[in-house]
Amino acid sequence: MTFEEAHELIKQTLPEKRYIHTLGVVETAERMAVQYGENVEEARLAAMLHDYAKYFDTEEMRQVVIEEGLDSSLLEYGDELLHAPVGAILLARQYELEETVLSAIRNHTTGEPGMSCLDQILFVADAIEPNRNYPGVDRLRVEAAHSLEGAVVATLRQTIEFLLKKSVRIFPLTIETYNDFVNTP
Repeated sequence: MTFEEAHELIKQTLPEKRYIHTLGVVETAERMAVQYGENVEEARLAAMLHDYAKYFDTEEMRQVVIEEGLDSSLLEYGDELLHAPVGAILLARQYELEETVLSAIRNHTTGEPGMSCLDQILFVADAIEPNRNYPGVDRLRVEAAHSLEGAVVATLRQTIEFLLKKSVRIFPLTIETYNDFVNTP
């Protein structure tokens, strides 16, 4: 799938506000890929497609989790988590995409221990793109300009603190990812 094909697909799939967010993620991921020596075209493609399944029917996404034998605990947490792994699966079924791109899409909400550079870029770019406006985002942007892994840890910390304040359960993979990154020498 080319970037242009992905762009047309997303333009038709997402509502305007999410489409604008996606363009911001593409811009940010491209800049970060250049800075951190990652494949720019893969970063742009993963960023363009990252929210492909964001507005798909929740029950259909839950069914994909079951059919594909994904971690069933995904069904016990907020449905917000489903669009990343389900989107990667549905895109893989329908289009020819590199596993590196699919991995970044799959991991952009929860993270994963041992994330690749591309995974890290999309994870952070999604959190800091220019249209994001929440307490702490500027601090994350500064960190991303200095250290990719530092930005991953800071983004994970921000996410975990946000979920703690809301008194909601935190998906274990997010905690595992945080532990993996802070324990990496």
